[in-house]
Amino acid sequence: MIEGPVKLLFAGPVGAGKTTAIRSLSDTAPVSTEAALSENATAAKSTTTVAFDYSTMRVDGDLTVHLYGIPGQDRFDFMRPIIANGALGAIVLLDASSPTLRADCVHWLKSISTIAPTLQFVIGVTKADVAPDFSLADIRAGMQQCGIRAPALTIDPRQRAQCEQLVRALLSSL
Repeated sequence: MIEGPVKLLFAGPVGAGKTTAIRSLSDTAPVSTEAALSENATAAKSTTTVAFDYSTMRVDGDLTVHLYGIPGQDRFDFMRPIIANGALGAIVLLDASSPTLRADCVHWLKSISTIAPTLQFVIGVTKADVAPDFSLADIRAGMQQCGIRAPALTIDPRQRAQCEQLVRALLSSL
């Protein structure tokens, strides 16, 4: 197992569940930079991360993991390299109900790989329960297009145990 504190990123499009996942995993009060959505606000999603989300969790009682969520809107992409500095891995969360799921996968893998080419990845797919046509084949095709091999799991970001699976999968690849 890894020693010392570990920094992991949560990345993905707006509404994929990054803030929710970090809140689910938090052992400390999370820091969040949420602001009202300026466009496309819905009853389910009225805020968005404008700088970052941050919290910590303990794994197996010994390892402190620092969790950083990066903004999903490309207009805040200048924050991504700042936040990615020193990270060992990235959990990319994708929304299974998105009509552009494969394109979202490719966009985020390329974007993060450009910023931090040595990062390991794990992909978490949210909202699979409301996407009857969802298939992990779209995710696998996106990863193959980017030349990336990574575990891909469906998760509910509100469920700590499911989010922990993503973290543990990423830590085991480091």
